[in-house]
Amino acid sequence: MKNLLSILSITILTFSVAAQENIDDLLAAGVADAKRFSSDYIKPANDGLAYGINTGWFNNAKTPKRFGFELSIIGNVTFINDEDKQFVLNTNDYENVRFQDGSTSKPVATALGNNDPAVFVEITYDDPIFGEQTTELELPTGIGAANINLIPTVFLQGSFSPLKGTQVKVRYFPKIDREDAKVGLYGFGLQQDFTFFLPAESVLPISISGLIAFTHLDGSYDFTAQGVVDGDNQQIKTETNTMLYQVIVGTKLKVINFYGSVGYLNGKNTTDLLGTYRVSGEGLGGVTIYSDEIVNPFSIESETKGIITTVGANVTLGFFGLNANYTIADFNSTSLGINFTF
Repeated sequence: MKNLLSILSITILTFSVAAQENIDDLLAAGVADAKRFSSDYIKPANDGLAYGINTGWFNNAKTPKRFGFELSIIGNVTFINDEDKQFVLNTNDYENVRFQDGSTSKPVATALGNNDPAVFVEITYDDPIFGEQTTELELPTGIGAANINLIPTVFLQGSFSPLKGTQVKVRYFPKIDREDAKVGLYGFGLQQDFTFFLPAESVLPISISGLIAFTHLDGSYDFTAQGVVDGDNQQIKTETNTMLYQVIVGTKLKVINFYGSVGYLNGKNTTDLLGTYRVSGEGLGGVTIYSDEIVNPFSIESETKGIITTVGANVTLGFFGLNANYTIADFNSTSLGINFTF
């Protein structure tokens, strides 16, 4: 379980470590510049995670039996696109950030990418005694530095059929505290077989269902003890809320079934840099001559939305079932489910 938590939270931790190592210089350039960079840096990771936690909500389109119950273990891997590993940093959009070589714009790593070679910028800040000063900053890299090209997710899911043709679904990943990181998710869904209402339902070779589902993920990383900037309660918090709408068409055979769906994902992501940060400047001899205190520096919000198409197959042997899906979206993914039906 600890390994699964590490996998699920990897994008959150990457951004957190980068913030820990560079927050002093970034905040010295100004909160506006730090927020602007962080927004472009973390958005692809938020998008990939939002798509990853919305896979595997269904494994067929058939009408379930009344009072039937299904328990599933679902694993998913979301593939990282090359274009999401970097973004173009345009210094015209920043007040106090410049490239050392004089370039106006240059591609740099997102939380999903890697700067190879390292990218350095110069930031300027106002010293109350010495006036405008310049210092060098190495931009943070991402999980690409560890040769990671996918975002895995995993969760437990249960469904219950209070009525024939209707499934109420719940998915869950318990929030676990590991190395100052906490990540967890939960979701609720409703799947309805529309063909159940047709007079010829029993002779139709296919079923057509609709699904609506809500998923919430939240995580945090407390780096107060390891922070390079003096302060209190320093942490990154991230939250993702999504709504998924899908129409599912599938066969309704006894053992092997095939299904496909098309739908739409709409989500909101919020990442907060919280706590107190005392950004200091040093005079001659390394003596601190001033200290600016910044409380809860910034909050970043973004949206994730797009079309999702899924194809898959399900094999059922008694109460045991196995299904596999492939999803085509802004972030493609594949998932495997182990299902127990009672």
